[in-house]
Amino acid sequence: MTPAEITDADMATLAQDMRARGEPFAIATVVRTLGATAAKPGAKALLDGEGTILQGWIGGGCVRGALVKAVKRALQDGAPQLVSLHPQDLLDEKGLTAGDDVDGVRFARNGCPSKGSMDIFVELILPLPELVIYGDAPVALSLARLAEQFQWAVTKGDPEASPPTLSQGETRMIVVASQGRGDLACLKQALETTAEFVAFVGSHRKFAALSETLTGRGVARADLDRVQAPAGLAIGAVTPDEIALSILAQLTQVRRRYHRSEDQITPDQQDQKEASA
Repeated sequence: MTPAEITDADMATLAQDMRARGEPFAIATVVRTLGATAAKPGAKALLDGEGTILQGWIGGGCVRGALVKAVKRALQDGAPQLVSLHPQDLLDEKGLTAGDDVDGVRFARNGCPSKGSMDIFVELILPLPELVIYGDAPVALSLARLAEQFQWAVTKGDPEASPPTLSQGETRMIVVASQGRGDLACLKQALETTAEFVAFVGSHRKFAALSETLTGRGVARADLDRVQAPAGLAIGAVTPDEIALSILAQLTQVRRRYHRSEDQITPDQQDQKEASA
């Protein structure tokens, strides 16, 4: 679900504002009820990263504790959550304990006197991943244009200043595409910046020569070893647009590598995952 798909106008506006500020949030939706419950299927609420309801309504205090845990778990796992609340006697009847996870469903106790049951789907909305691009070369410009079409927050890297500190739930990847104009300064700044992935546009030989110089200037070898050089998947790219495409494909591979559970990954995908690790 995207903020534009939320039918409640106030909730949609708040979601857009939080997305623009780069704040993680969650949308909780009641998908099924049994017995007496205050909220009915379709009820929604928007919660911040701490699990506090900011907009909407999904029931009283009986469900708040379970929602707080679900949102924090979603942030930790980077995955949506399905919570099933039941009165204690029904949990006992099913042989379950609050906190049990069965086939992707997390069970919780509903302590309300009404003793109703309720299933709630919690969808996490994370900030767009940030892509910091150093350089003004054609590859850098092409990559910036292409990345914005695939839901990346593109930032121009400044070799004289570090990007802002990441907030909860945010991720950052860096591509150095200076291509002969300030390579050393851009690489040094990129390695001093918190990032999940760093890549250099240039040959392995060129990067090796730059690495020797940076090592002499005090940059740790371990930091240099984590740089992907040359950047991009090996697709035989030649033009700046093709090289940008190969880089974006690699960034997407890194971005999505944890979005499938191990039992959903095919042998070919597992090979790709291990090769990119």
